[in-house]
Amino acid sequence: MEILISFIIPFLILLTVVVFVHEYGHYYFAKKYGVGVTDFSIGFGKEIFGWTDKNGTRWKFSALPFGGYVKFFGDHNIFSDYNRDELRKKYNEEDQKKLLAFKPLYQRNIIAFGGPLANFILAFFIFLCVFMFVGKDFTPASISEVQKGSPAEISGLKENDILIDIDGNKVESLGDVSKFIVLSHDDLIKVTVLRNNQELSFDVKPETVNSVDNFGNPIDKRIIGIVIKPNNDELNFTKLGPAKASYYAIKEIFFVSHKTLELLWGFIQKIWGKGYGDLKQLGGPIKIAKITGQVAKFGVVAFLSIMAYISIS
Repeated sequence: MEILISFIIPFLILLTVVVFVHEYGHYYFAKKYGVGVTDFSIGFGKEIFGWTDKNGTRWKFSALPFGGYVKFFGDHNIFSDYNRDELRKKYNEEDQKKLLAFKPLYQRNIIAFGGPLANFILAFFIFLCVFMFVGKDFTPASISEVQKGSPAEISGLKENDILIDIDGNKVESLGDVSKFIVLSHDDLIKVTVLRNNQELSFDVKPETVNSVDNFGNPIDKRIIGIVIKPNNDELNFTKLGPAKASYYAIKEIFFVSHKTLELLWGFIQKIWGKGYGDLKQLGGPIKIAKITGQVAKFGVVAFLSIMAYISIS
């Protein structure tokens, strides 16, 4: 029962929302361009329950809750190719108007892109609401300790340095520091600090250690040997207006998308022994369920945030 409450239920809630939004993106543009939709399913396999709307679409929940699909009239999917002459023989003129194969190429492409677009929109609204109603962390980060013999000490970083940029990424909060270091992949990390009102840059060669993340999952973690603290020992969480919240929501989506593609390329190169990234971090539904359950314990905001990140991914 504890496993059900802690892991399975949060995972199914997250997956249902993300999959529904994704498939609804395909559905929305299919209906917009007159393509017939016979089924909208959350999950695969045997139907558990559902209903048929006035347009003839069967909305249903199926037995295997790992994904979902939209089924178009004629059982055609958005990635297939067809012989239109055969379809003209099989379907009358009225039914042909509902077939995906007879739609212009740009409409078929928009229908295909509708799912990913909907996931980006979901992530945007989650970040937007969090930044507007909960707030965004703008706490400046400074170094409270430089460990002896560490890459940071060797490179010249010192206690009380204020971190302002890591690898070209502006440090706007405490959380940015570890995020930018862990997600870096070059041999050297460029760290820019403010020291006595003067900007200084250092090239730091990080170490990789066997560690665990905040949820106890093993990772190969990059470290430079610093302990950070809020500058002036003050936390700064600010609720943003719609315009600023939108800006930071788009910025976060771009950052996650860019890093996802960057790390994916690193994983591909690693197959030939010259890439980067921790392959142990790749996981399927079981790992996502574990992380989702762990995140849910931190509250609604943390759960919504992981939903946004998975939706982008």
